[in-house]
Amino acid sequence: MSRMMAAVFAEPGRIVLDSRPIPDVGPSDALLRISTTTICGTDVHILRGEYPVRKGLIVGHEPVGIIEKLGSQVKGYKEGQRVIAGAITPSGHSYACLCGQHSQDGPDTRHGFTPAGGWRFGNTIDGCQAEFVLVPDAMANLSPVPPHLSDEQVLMCPDIMSTGFAGAESGQVRIGDTVAVFALGPIGLCAALGARLMGATTVIGVDTVPARMAVARKLGIDHVIDFNKADPVAAIRELTDGRGVDVAIEALGTQQTFENALRVLRPGGTLSSLGVYSGDLRIPLDAFTAGLGDNKIVTSLCPGGKERMRRLMAAVASGRANLEALVTHRFALADIEAAYDLFAHQRDGVLKVAITPSIS
Repeated sequence: MSRMMAAVFAEPGRIVLDSRPIPDVGPSDALLRISTTTICGTDVHILRGEYPVRKGLIVGHEPVGIIEKLGSQVKGYKEGQRVIAGAITPSGHSYACLCGQHSQDGPDTRHGFTPAGGWRFGNTIDGCQAEFVLVPDAMANLSPVPPHLSDEQVLMCPDIMSTGFAGAESGQVRIGDTVAVFALGPIGLCAALGARLMGATTVIGVDTVPARMAVARKLGIDHVIDFNKADPVAAIRELTDGRGVDVAIEALGTQQTFENALRVLRPGGTLSSLGVYSGDLRIPLDAFTAGLGDNKIVTSLCPGGKERMRRLMAAVASGRANLEALVTHRFALADIEAAYDLFAHQRDGVLKVAITPSIS
């Protein structure tokens, strides 16, 4: 078999199933046969034309699969081994990587940094919503899956879990902190769980979708505010007795959620931004206390690389991070267009969809 089926960005508003050649394997690459992948909110931004990629690109960046073929220079792995790779696939040797900023990898640039350069799958190279994907710099990116974990148990690790946890990590959540999470989609839910794992003793979530709020309660979020029934800023101020929160995590990418996150911070608190924004942001003077509040605003892009994946799978294997409830719908790759229609329109309580190729 020399060809494969893949989900391809055709034009804004259209991602279609198409036949493509199976990629050739270079010396440092690995060819992965996809067993399960998923659709991300960023893929929807691509579908809508809000994030530019080239026409004809295979989309998707969250692979679970089996090593089909290894490049001649790849050591420490074997064909037939079950692995994941992160949505961020760093080179492992750029200045950015050596600074620990794998997401900003720029190995071919003079200074070694490129904004969001570590995000290659479904962005600058062909992605994972296909029967096969070519993993570059395989030795820096392939992480073996423990045999007792299912595909769906580790499906959140490549992006959603890594990104959500990064929101808590970049916010430097500490033991005893109060944390607010604005938007309880998959990333926000993972951010809330990450905050709990880092020691937050009160986690407040804000959303309005019943399915999301139900999962939030199942994950142990202490307070869930429906923003259609209460002003979230006033409600959080009341819950904290007027103090405000230590860390506010913004997980949607809109002016309103960003501004609300800023308004609920205590003096000296941190706004940790995970949203993908599609327009300019405005910082209100009063919420920013004219720049005198000792507040921090930090952003994060999903950390990647094999060690990050190993750590996330360890959290899953320990039972401390059970995110199987996030997979609410399942589709065959052949039905990818229907999967996008459901996910993009957020129907039927969808959180994440599992996509399983059927390889002949």
